[in-house]
Amino acid sequence: MHAFDVLGDPVRRRILELLLSGEQTAGSLTATITAEYGISQPGVSQHLKVLRDNGFAHVRPEGARRLYAVAPDALRDADAWLGRFRRFWTPPLDALATELARGRRHPNRKEDEQP
Repeated sequence: MHAFDVLGDPVRRRILELLLSGEQTAGSLTATITAEYGISQPGVSQHLKVLRDNGFAHVRPEGARRLYAVAPDALRDADAWLGRFRRFWTPPLDALATELARGRRHPNRKEDEQP
């Protein structure tokens, strides 16, 4: 499965977002995803399996619990692929940052001026 097929699913993206803060149990992830998306435990398990099988998450057994964490290699690969396209949005964002910086140095709106 291609990285963007994996990341194209909003539930899998949400799981990765939840894992940004560190390891989480399968139960904790399931509770959050079930509350937010109405997906059953087997459905969440299937999404976790896709993330594991495609290198986006890894699992560490701890007793009866399973702790999930982000596996960065697949994300690096996706970022590298996107890097080829970054030139399409980086210059406009640089220009925006320049204009914003100019606006802070030289306020030209009446409401920005102090009496």
